[in-house]
Amino acid sequence: MKFLSILTAITVISGNTIFAQDQPGTAGLAVKNNESIAFLGDSITQFGADLPGGYVRLVISGLQANGVTAVPIPAGVSGNKSNQMLERLDAAVLSKKPDWLFLSCGVNDVMHGANGIPLDQYKPNITAIVDKARAAGIKVMILTPTMIQEDPANAQNVMLAGYNEFLRRLAKEKGCLLADLNAEMQAALKPEMKGKNQLTRDGVHMNPFGDQMMAVGVLKGLGMDERQVQKARDFWISMPEVACTVTGKTGLTLRQYKELSDLAAKDNRSVEDLVNAELAKSIESVVPASSGGKSK
Repeated sequence: MKFLSILTAITVISGNTIFAQDQPGTAGLAVKNNESIAFLGDSITQFGADLPGGYVRLVISGLQANGVTAVPIPAGVSGNKSNQMLERLDAAVLSKKPDWLFLSCGVNDVMHGANGIPLDQYKPNITAIVDKARAAGIKVMILTPTMIQEDPANAQNVMLAGYNEFLRRLAKEKGCLLADLNAEMQAALKPEMKGKNQLTRDGVHMNPFGDQMMAVGVLKGLGMDERQVQKARDFWISMPEVACTVTGKTGLTLRQYKELSDLAAKDNRSVEDLVNAELAKSIESVVPASSGGKSK
């Protein structure tokens, strides 16, 4: 699964943060302090770990906001299907001896069509991943794969439903935790916004709202109650030293571009740097960073 370019992207960038240890907040959580978590998946998981606002990072900070320090082991690779994850399981996960494996697999198996993995092959691949992890003493959480485009009725999502039903049964049979992210995603979609991307950047990869949806689903799967989830949400929305970068596209006349180039050159900057700086000023005038999200 390759990351599709978009006109507008929002990236949440977080600096180092010291979290207060609130041990009473850890009650009922499956993940314990100082345990390590391997996140095995495709590009959704890769971006979830690489982007500061990605779901992998939000899971870790959501745990920390509730008093649990967990060590992430990113193991997402763009384009991966179940057979490829099984092939690299030893090197990417087992050799690192994590306490947990969070497994997210299935979007590419379906989305790649003739080059994908049919359900009758997907089942033994996933079962082998789970069995090998458990045999190595690793606890497993299974994540149902999110939707392919934000339309539950399209042919690929209808096919994906069978994969998700298998994962729900497998989690029950093997005693694994389950984060039913597909169900969470369908429940989060607003019918009045049908036809527009609400949780993804491109129909597949998460935008910041989708990353939060995934992180909340994982945290709930770990046993967080509504109070603990809200504590995580409150932390995410008010994280110190956070900046949001919005990259847009606008048309310029040649005269405007030349004048911008001349202005930028005076400060040894590019046109893009100059435009981004002016855009940041404009956003600050409408929604100050300290406003708590309240516009003027």
